[in-house]
Parts: sequence; structure tokens; C-alpha cells
Amino acid sequence: MTPYPIYKLGEICETTSGGTPNRKNDAYYGGSIPWVKSGELGKGVIYDTEEKITEQAVKESSAKVFPKGTLLIALYGATIGKLGFLGVPAATNQAVCGIFANEKIDLQFLSYYLFHKRNDLIAQGTGGAQPNISQTILKNLPVPLPPLPTQRLIVSRIESLFAELDKAVQHLRTAQQQIKTYRQAVLNHWLNNDEGKWEMVKLGEVAEMCLGKMLDKNKNKGTFQPYLRNVNVRWGQFDLDDLLEMKFEESEQDRYGIQNGDLIMCEGGEPGRCAIWNSDIQNMKIQKALHRIRLNNNVLNKYVYFLFVLYAQNGVLENYFTGTTIKHLTGQSLKSVEIPLPQLSEQQRIVAEIESRLSQAEVVEASIEKALQQSEALRQSILKKAFEGELV
Repeated sequence: MTPYPIYKLGEICETTSGGTPNRKNDAYYGGSIPWVKSGELGKGVIYDTEEKITEQAVKESSAKVFPKGTLLIALYGATIGKLGFLGVPAATNQAVCGIFANEKIDLQFLSYYLFHKRNDLIAQGTGGAQPNISQTILKNLPVPLPPLPTQRLIVSRIESLFAELDKAVQHLRTAQQQIKTYRQAVLNHWLNNDEGKWEMVKLGEVAEMCLGKMLDKNKNKGTFQPYLRNVNVRWGQFDLDDLLEMKFEESEQDRYGIQNGDLIMCEGGEPGRCAIWNSDIQNMKIQKALHRIRLNNNVLNKYVYFLFVLYAQNGVLENYFTGTTIKHLTGQSLKSVEIPLPQLSEQQRIVAEIESRLSQAEVVEASIEKALQQSEALRQSILKKAFEGELV
């Protein structure tokens, strides 16, 4: 419970939303007035915007210029509750609400309170896939209102505690980056063939591979069966939450089917991204955006997987791409990818060494991620105490 009197936000602040000038009128855009969209919130103080509008647009539309220092909050969609301050006078679209300074409330105090209440605002959003909150919802939000000097003292205490927390978070982020660098170093070390100690072979010489089936609802025949798309294949794992089905004939079962141990690789999107299939799902097939790589008995799939991770990281894989703006890894290019190939026993040793070190990295990374989550919970705990009067 807060020791401070409670008011509705609309009782202590003036608020209004912006507007979007008619897109068909070229005279409204390309001016000198910054025009803030909701996606530009959440990044602190706003000094510049992606788009600008003209004086004419302000005069002839619902857009209006808010003064420097105005607190902005997003009302629509995924950005609900995102906040920002205007560092310059600017207009906004209708998805952004401006909250204006007055003598009753410190806007920095209010911004921390709105950040604290963001999940509550999101919960009140209506509209299904793209929830919205109205100004009515915002104006009815209960706000604790200590005296102005106390508000400023609370802001000072929050900022001091957040500064310490931010330092800790920065150390954790640095550690995350070091883990990423460590992973690359592990792969570089254990897959290093600089001295030419291993034979170089082309992937097509040690694997059978094929592209998946083209999706054509009008021509495809057979029975409906699940298939993997590019989006289902992540690095080292599969995302099977959004599987689709298409028709496959009996004669296509072996050609487009996959089995445990196959390396499944993206042909486009992020060419080369791959994972080893290992699942109980029956009759899984692949679409044309994917390669199926079935390696010979003397080649370990995990060894080749780690090579492709390394090749993607160090830029080697790009040498095999075709296309300019949209990159592809064609079947012909994939077959020509050169890989170092030690004896099977050496591959097994290398894979074991890499997995051991990467599993240790995963443990450390998981602990870092947990600490980051706890830091966000601590941030909310600080705010809760602040507005319950426990910081002053």
C-alpha cells in the first residue's frame, strides 16, 4: 500500500494523442517538424525522427506539435506502454499520447510509475492480436501523488539504484559477449587445419543431398504430410511450433523424407543455417527451401554441423552463396563446399572436445541469463518500494 494520496492520471495531467496527416498529400511530408511514431519510443530522449512533417500538415490535420519535455506513451499494439521524452518540439501519430508538464507532478516520477505499471496497461488493452489502450484507460490509471519535493527525492533514489543495477547488467552483457567469443575460439581451435594435417574434400564427395519439394497446391498430389520450412530450422535445433502440411505421393517418400541423423540446412533466408534431425515425428518431409544432407558412414554429422557453424562465423560460407541482395546456397554450391576430413576416430575426439567445452559455456550462459532476468525483477522491486514510500 502506498502512503500517498491516489488520483486518476487524468485529474493531475493533461493528455492528448497525435495524428497522421493524409499520406496521399505530398505537401504534408518531408518538412522540418519531427513526427514520432510509437516504434520510436523506449529509447530515451527523442531528438530526431524517421519522418518529418510540414507546417501545412499541422494546420490541416489532427497532428499537433508537443513542446520539448513532453512525456510520450504508446497506446497501440506491441509497443503499448513504451515511453519517451521529447528533447525537441515534435508531433506524433495517433498511436502516441503526450502527457504535459505541470506544477503538480514531476514527469520523470510519472514515467517511472508508468514503466512500473506497463504490464497492467497491456492487460487492459483490447483488440485481440493488436491490443490498444485508449486515453480513457490511461486517464483512469490510479497514480500515487506525494508532494513535489518527495517525488523528486524518489526519482533521485530510483536513478541511484538503477545506476548500480545498470553497471551490474553491463558486466553481465560483457560476459555474454565473452561467451560468444569463447564459442568461436573453441571451434577455431578444434577444427583448425592450417597445417594441412587433414585431407580436404568436397561435401558432395562424402554426402548424398537433395532439395525439398516445391509447394504447389494446384499440382501437388498424394496424402497430406508435415514438412519443414526455412523458418523451422534454427542453428542446432528445430522450431516445430508452426508445422504445415502438403501433399506427397508414395513415390516421393524417400526423395523428400528425412530420417534421424540427417543434417537439414537452409538454402535461402540465412543460407547454411542447419540442425541435425532427431525426432519421433513420422513422415517428416522438407520443402524446397531446405537441403537434406545424408553423410557417409565415415563422416560424423555433428562434426560437419560444427564446421558449418564455424564457416558461418568466419565468413567462409559466404564464398559459396549466389545472388546479390537475396543470398542462396544452391545444391551445386553446397556440393562444392570444401571441408577438412580427419579419420573417423579423430572426428569423434574433436566432437567430444567441442561438446564438452560448449556445454560448460551453456551452463555459464544460463546462469548469466538467469541473473539478467533477476535484474529486471529487481528493477520492478525497486519501483514497487519507491511508490509504496519505502525509499524515502
